[in-house]
Amino acid sequence: MIDYETYCRIRTLHCEHNLSNGQIAKKLDLDPKTVTKWVTKERYEKPGRSRQDSKLDVYKERIRELIRRFDYTGRQLFQIIRKEGYDGGYTILTDYLREIRPNRKKPYLDLVFAPGECAQVDFGQWGSIQAGETRRKLSFFVMTLAYSRMIYVEFILKETMEFWLDCHLKAFEFFGGVPEKIMVDRCKVAIIKDVPYSEPIPNPRYKDFSDYYGFKIKACAKAAGNEKGRVENGVKFIKMNLLGGLEISSIDSIDGLNELAAEWRDQIANIRIHGRTKKQPLDMFVLEKKALKVLPKVPYDCSVVVSGKRANNQCGVSFDSNRYSVPHAYASTNGIYLKVSPTTVAIYYRNSLIASHRRCFDRNQKIINEDHVKQLYAYKKNAKEQKMVRDFLALAPEAEEYYAELARHRMNAKFHIRKIIALAQIYNPNEVARAIKDALYFHALSSEYVLNLLEQRRNVPPEPGPLHLTRKSDLLELEIEPPDMGIYNIDDEKNEEEEDEKR
Repeated sequence: MIDYETYCRIRTLHCEHNLSNGQIAKKLDLDPKTVTKWVTKERYEKPGRSRQDSKLDVYKERIRELIRRFDYTGRQLFQIIRKEGYDGGYTILTDYLREIRPNRKKPYLDLVFAPGECAQVDFGQWGSIQAGETRRKLSFFVMTLAYSRMIYVEFILKETMEFWLDCHLKAFEFFGGVPEKIMVDRCKVAIIKDVPYSEPIPNPRYKDFSDYYGFKIKACAKAAGNEKGRVENGVKFIKMNLLGGLEISSIDSIDGLNELAAEWRDQIANIRIHGRTKKQPLDMFVLEKKALKVLPKVPYDCSVVVSGKRANNQCGVSFDSNRYSVPHAYASTNGIYLKVSPTTVAIYYRNSLIASHRRCFDRNQKIINEDHVKQLYAYKKNAKEQKMVRDFLALAPEAEEYYAELARHRMNAKFHIRKIIALAQIYNPNEVARAIKDALYFHALSSEYVLNLLEQRRNVPPEPGPLHLTRKSDLLELEIEPPDMGIYNIDDEKNEEEEDEKR
């Protein structure tokens, strides 16, 4: 006869791990016949008694059914069956529950580590923090040395690879060395795949990082966070001692929060009397530091490459809901890629760095380098001036020579050619071409001279025609109309005035 816990282990190895009956029997040290008997049973059954000896007997099947549906507590089960008519005591129920389901608390071994042998890492989460106009989820990275319990903590805004590696690097620099191995759980930045009966496959980038610093990656068993209990306790300690009661809204930035965390780490966490060792972590670290591996002279590049980017026609590259500027020469260009770190966004084209910006964690922002704007204005101005010169050279065959003379003798040659181009909009183009030719001939090097030449030619009086003389005979042939004498009739006007007065 097996107990309920053994039955659960048999079913798990059979259903989830697809082990044969012989493999299960060997792993659990059971008779193969016993495994064969229980592997096909859908539920655990304990031989019943021949007679009812307690009030609970009639409710036992109901209790097992409830437990299969949900992991109810003893108090919840007691309340349910009381409503269904049970009038027995609570103690009988709890005794029965101990028989049919295993103890919830599993026994664990207290792992012992030598100085420098192991560090344990984990992420923790705690609310959110303001980043510009955006609220970002707040996480923190924790590394704990397994022997001394020295702790390193850093608050971050994303649990991505660049933060994962960068926090490792900063922790190594804080401790002044590297441990033999690092214990991690199965987060994606550390482990990408489980392999039955073998070690899980680490993330290739994390594996490259571990090879560079010379430590081994040790993954905890699935759903066995207790294996890295030192860092788990560190996460709880941070939440209770550092973050408990702390008003995050009163801290203006993630940098301010990390300054507070560094002060707490040095003045509280690493000098407190540890509950298990009964010593200060800093005192125990004196021995452990000597056992850590020496750091390489050149730090590892923790940046993450983001490929397949394109600069739009407004000279911007999008990343993480923001847009970062590039020089105008790369507008509407494909093949752009980024190297992203926790603090910077570097933009590359064909292995050449074309722009670098401080990383922004706000959303829908334009991060612009003022030098890129100045370059764009200079480019547009230069293009405009080049078009102006081409338009001037098209005015006359002598325009190129005239422009060369202007540039040689005038500081503001482009000012004058701009004026002359404007004259071509007012005067006939042929007139302007002739004026430029004459101005070159007379060495009259300014737009005013060209204007004067145009005005002089436009205001020249016409050439005189033949002289016409009036003869006396012509005067005799003039016809003059007879004069109107009615204006001299004064008596009629007086009579009209007298008639008007009588009226």
